[in-house]
Amino acid sequence: MLPWLIVLGPEGDERTRSSNPGLPSLAGYGRITMDAALAGLLTGLSLIVAIGAQNAYVLRLGLARQHVGLAVAICATSDVMLISLGISGVGRAIHSVPMLLSILRWIGVTYLVGYAVRSFWKASRPEVLLPSESVQPSARAVAIATLGFTFLNPHVYIDTVLLLGAIGNQYGASRWWFALGAGAGSILWFVGLGFGARSSAGMMSRPSTWRILDLGIGVVMLLVAVSISTAHLGR
Repeated sequence: MLPWLIVLGPEGDERTRSSNPGLPSLAGYGRITMDAALAGLLTGLSLIVAIGAQNAYVLRLGLARQHVGLAVAICATSDVMLISLGISGVGRAIHSVPMLLSILRWIGVTYLVGYAVRSFWKASRPEVLLPSESVQPSARAVAIATLGFTFLNPHVYIDTVLLLGAIGNQYGASRWWFALGAGAGSILWFVGLGFGARSSAGMMSRPSTWRILDLGIGVVMLLVAVSISTAHLGR
């Protein structure tokens, strides 16, 4: 039985909350867990909600209504898994093997540049891509592409396993509530991005829209590739 409940905040400071002799109060414990979950939600969203290769790909699938549920499930499940690994302490092990991130860096750069070239090529031959008229890619092709955009980007390990893992572990016994909040943020974002894109389907009846979209996606892929190739992943 603990007379004091010590909570580690995101800055690592120690805040002590007094309780009755014996068990800490349920109200205090509930407040601590909710604080951790909310911090996880906001921190997770701040890292996930960004213009990146994975988000650009999911957006395009959502606009074309092509295996959206599959892509969303892969992205959200992958994030939850990686966040859990970070909270469990795997992040420290990855950080101690910089060669692993270096290998992922150049594989990811090659993958992103290849997809950027493909996007530029499609932009030079824009077509109207409506759900009823488009040629549906196979579920296998979408799954492989989504997994590639997820796991071949070393930044995903830095953001989820290393960064979220480090922050979440500052919450001590409430770290899994932090992980729950971060995972919920990822699920909300990808569901909203993939299925919310359907509301813009009317704009997809013009070839110029797809030209702009593919050009934008290509530029994003190249910018992410440059960012990865020049980043100091060991920091």
